[in-house]
Amino acid sequence: MSQAAGPTGAAPPRQSVVLAALILVAAVANLNLAVANVALPDIGRAFDSSQTMLNLIAVAYSLGLACSVIYLGAVGDRHGRKMMLVLGIVLSVPACLLAAYAPNDTVLMLARLLGGLSAGMAYPTTLALITALWSGPGRTRSIALWSAIGGAIAALGPLAAGVLLESFWWGSVFLLTLPLAAVALIMALMVVPSHVNETTEPVDNLGGILSIALVGAVILGINFSPVPGAGTIVVSMAIIAVAAGIAFLLRERRARNPLYDLRVASRRIFWVAACAGIIVFGSLMGAMFIGQQFLQNVLAYSTVEAGAAILPAAVLMVLIAPRSAKLVETRGARFTLLVGYAFVLLGFLTMLLLWKEGVPYWKVGLAYALVGAGVGFAGTPASHSLTGAVPVTRAGMASGTADLQRDLGGAIMQSIFGALLTAGYASAASATLTTSPNDDVSSAVQSQLTKSFSSAAATAQQYPEYQQQIIAGAKAAFLQGDQWAYLAGIVAVLIGAALVAVYFPKPARERELLAEYHALDERG
Repeated sequence: MSQAAGPTGAAPPRQSVVLAALILVAAVANLNLAVANVALPDIGRAFDSSQTMLNLIAVAYSLGLACSVIYLGAVGDRHGRKMMLVLGIVLSVPACLLAAYAPNDTVLMLARLLGGLSAGMAYPTTLALITALWSGPGRTRSIALWSAIGGAIAALGPLAAGVLLESFWWGSVFLLTLPLAAVALIMALMVVPSHVNETTEPVDNLGGILSIALVGAVILGINFSPVPGAGTIVVSMAIIAVAAGIAFLLRERRARNPLYDLRVASRRIFWVAACAGIIVFGSLMGAMFIGQQFLQNVLAYSTVEAGAAILPAAVLMVLIAPRSAKLVETRGARFTLLVGYAFVLLGFLTMLLLWKEGVPYWKVGLAYALVGAGVGFAGTPASHSLTGAVPVTRAGMASGTADLQRDLGGAIMQSIFGALLTAGYASAASATLTTSPNDDVSSAVQSQLTKSFSSAAATAQQYPEYQQQIIAGAKAAFLQGDQWAYLAGIVAVLIGAALVAVYFPKPARERELLAEYHALDERG
């Protein structure tokens, strides 16, 4: 059953203002997603953080979002999407303040996790409302703008953060979204409709808890995998993930009103689009995560320069998104997804082959431009296919999955990239120390040199006579670690492209399947 107390036609009244409000709410989540990356070197120096802790700080926001979007999307479907949207914006304020004034890196990580949970309330609601309020080509165009502007704001976050870091302390980057949150809250309260095609069925709370355990265990296990002596944690997370995954599948098969309708999720258009989007959006977040550290640590960019370096990605995402929407309507989602994948692949190849010490900026900008173009093309069909393959009363499931593409994709890719960077850095740094003629390096100093680039830089200041050698060795070690990360990105993109090419239907079959899904949903 559903209740439709609001506009449900092709577009809502004052559609431009409503869409602007929803995009602004999404912008709060997107901006918070990326601002930590540019501050990681400063955070590492402030708290003497390990590379693993820096990885966790970077990924904690995505982790909070990824854990919660499916569950909270269903809660919004039942209890009110506008209510969830407003609560999410309000909760983001204390989360930002706690992150900005965190006394240590553990509190900072937890504050980022809380911020992700607050975004999990608001962010999935934005796409759910677009799905409920628009239909036909209007929905495609709205999703294209939502996807492109959201991705562009995520890419612009590092530039704004870099400007702040030139004059203020590292915590200032987490205050960046507060004015935006205030405006978004006012607009949401004033113009976003309430109770549009919401279900009256109860929420599967047990399924929600199991989904949180599943996603959280996977992400934490990946992050701790390269940490020496953390084998017990990794094995424990693997056991939790497997157990939660099995329990979740059993629960969703038997629940009268499942949190995640496996019948809908098994639809070919839905699951292929979900997997494709995870890789595409994850690639963007992974590229920004590794890239910010490369620019500051290896190329010695200032925070402003490092943030501005990402601008080509933001610009191309916004410029290409409208063309992507037209391409979806004329050539189908499959073709548009593959075009996006081709650009992302070229971006990672550029990073792998051209990003070396001392490279000119055009090689950096080229890689970001290619990745941005790829996300601009692929983002719209990935989200559009999800929303088109589900009934409107399951909009929360579709929007939660679309958000999961960004958040789980970002969390997984950042975690994998971070784990490979950590392992590659530690391996190269240890090899350098082994071949070093200085036998009087204490174990404590060795630990600092292999801990992270920030720790090595701090150690170099303590030993000025060896400063140049230490920094040179740390840069070489970082460059080896990031090569592992870029190779992982290439492999992921190739797998995703193969999945789309083989399993996603061609345009005529895509239209037939969508019509079949709609007929099934109409019959109940």
